[in-house]
Amino acid sequence: MSPPTVTLVAPGSPAEQAGLMAGDEVLRLNGQVPRDIIEWRFLVDEAVIDLDVRRGNVELAIEVSKADGEPLGAEVESAVFDRVRTCDNHCEFCFIYQLPKGLRKSLYLKDDDYRLSFLYGNFTTLTRFTEADLERVVTERLSPLHVSIHATDPDVRSRMLRNPRGGMSLRWLRALLDHGITVHGQIVVCPGVNDGAILADTLAGVLDQYPELASVAVVPLGLSKFNAEPAMRTHTPDEANTVLDTVHDWQDIFLTVVGHRMVLAADEYYLMTGRPFPAADTYAGFDMHEDGIGMARTFTMEFTGEVDAPVGPQSGFFAWVDGAPAAGYRAPRNPAGDTGMRGCGDSVGSGAAAGTVQLRPRATAPIGILTGEFGAQVLGPLVDDLHRDDVRVIPVRNDFFGGNTAVTGLMVGEDVARVLHDQPHGHRYLLPDVCLSEGRFLDGTTIDSLPRSVEVVPTNGIALRQALGITGTGPKKLLEMRR
Repeated sequence: MSPPTVTLVAPGSPAEQAGLMAGDEVLRLNGQVPRDIIEWRFLVDEAVIDLDVRRGNVELAIEVSKADGEPLGAEVESAVFDRVRTCDNHCEFCFIYQLPKGLRKSLYLKDDDYRLSFLYGNFTTLTRFTEADLERVVTERLSPLHVSIHATDPDVRSRMLRNPRGGMSLRWLRALLDHGITVHGQIVVCPGVNDGAILADTLAGVLDQYPELASVAVVPLGLSKFNAEPAMRTHTPDEANTVLDTVHDWQDIFLTVVGHRMVLAADEYYLMTGRPFPAADTYAGFDMHEDGIGMARTFTMEFTGEVDAPVGPQSGFFAWVDGAPAAGYRAPRNPAGDTGMRGCGDSVGSGAAAGTVQLRPRATAPIGILTGEFGAQVLGPLVDDLHRDDVRVIPVRNDFFGGNTAVTGLMVGEDVARVLHDQPHGHRYLLPDVCLSEGRFLDGTTIDSLPRSVEVVPTNGIALRQALGITGTGPKKLLEMRR
């Protein structure tokens, strides 16, 4: 087990006042060796904390005095200090297998760790879950958790996971629910594998065996051009419509039997089929927002002024791999470290190639909003309703991943640069922060390598409205048309 290494100490924090420094390895907290950030958070909540740290070749004792529950003010480099529990499934649809070579190593780590499920909303299949894990989850109330279901038929699930334990591992889901743990489920629908009658059977199995689930997200299979599984393919329009029909039918059943709709389809299904997004009250608080369900509806509400704060927790793609915030997980993160869609404050990249000088565009310059192709389908009508000739949406086709990859969070610098190269100089270009992690795109490039200056803004409708200089609640027409 590697001791947690301090990567940042917040100015003026109790950690700084006590003398803790970036680079220190924390060997013990109050005599205990924490296994992960969860135990770390429990231990640093105390008013007096005794830290044994290693600084270079010297071991030091540091005492921190603070108020009970006050943040220590120290970031550490990872969420798990022992070893991330990796996934031993071999799912045909796993996106990790569809990543190109040459990306940073952390992106290739295929986890199945319930701790990352609790901390970041990662989905676990529970195939490596144990009695000891159940005891800890229940004792420490690590809730909510997020569980990949895919199918309730044991044979179908085992085949999908390519793991003989897959058929029986949902017994842990039953145990978690029996102990009052909140669980959100997910079904990745693979055409010809678990759609059609099997999807209907799975939802019937959920109602029969796991009616206490908080929600079930139905999401489409994501394919990149690097997919090597011949059985994996994208939905046809008819198949996508059938999935939506099945979800809507079962929503009525769940609403009648358990009192809430339970199952909701990803926004991508509505974009693929051209069908309107459900009303806001359908999403019941947007609990599945970070899973791509209700994002379009909340963005519209934010942009039109129907809400005055961003909706829902938003962690983004591979959010957990790039560091731990000093204030603790599930707290707002700093701009440099946030891969998610929560607000993080505007920042401006130089956007100039090496050896060149580029002036920042004037505030009144025409504006181009960079977004993925799915995002453009949502943003386009909203921008059109503004009737402003100085604002345009710039879709970024994802050639890097290819396939059916069209979400904004998977935009990479290579594709953004290609699109910006053909855009005029002197304009303002707004880039959503959801495609960045610690200032880097998934392909490892940074905003400084782009051929035009960009302004990195939080990926929510309120931040975009502010960046466009729209004040108040927005045009009445927008509010009426988008409800």
